[in-house]
Amino acid sequence: MIGYATLGTNNVKKAREYYDALLGEIGAKRLMELEEGGFTLYGVEMGAPSLAITEPHNGQAAVPGNGNMLAIPFEQRSQIDSFYNKAIALGGSDEGGPGVRGDEGPQAFYAAYFRDPDGNKLCAFRVGPA
Repeated sequence: MIGYATLGTNNVKKAREYYDALLGEIGAKRLMELEEGGFTLYGVEMGAPSLAITEPHNGQAAVPGNGNMLAIPFEQRSQIDSFYNKAIALGGSDEGGPGVRGDEGPQAFYAAYFRDPDGNKLCAFRVGPA
């Protein structure tokens, strides 16, 4: 249903360095780069859901949206822990460390929340038992 999501940045070079390292952890890489606005598309392959970073088209400062968040699914809880720790080590900020939200069980929601250096909120998550 979703082709790609876009996050704004005020520093394309810094954002590319952050996402190169972070998304490389899950096998994603730069799939497309445009110099205008620094548009950079990350993913595993073209046509699969992707993440783009760019300066805002209107020339105004990029600001994170209130209530906006990008969620990335994982197969194992240990992958979430590792991804979250990498995000923080690269300069992201904590918005809720790894753990179960709600009750443990067949539909357990295990997640970690963080913000990138531009303040965009992301979530690494898994639904299911440990």
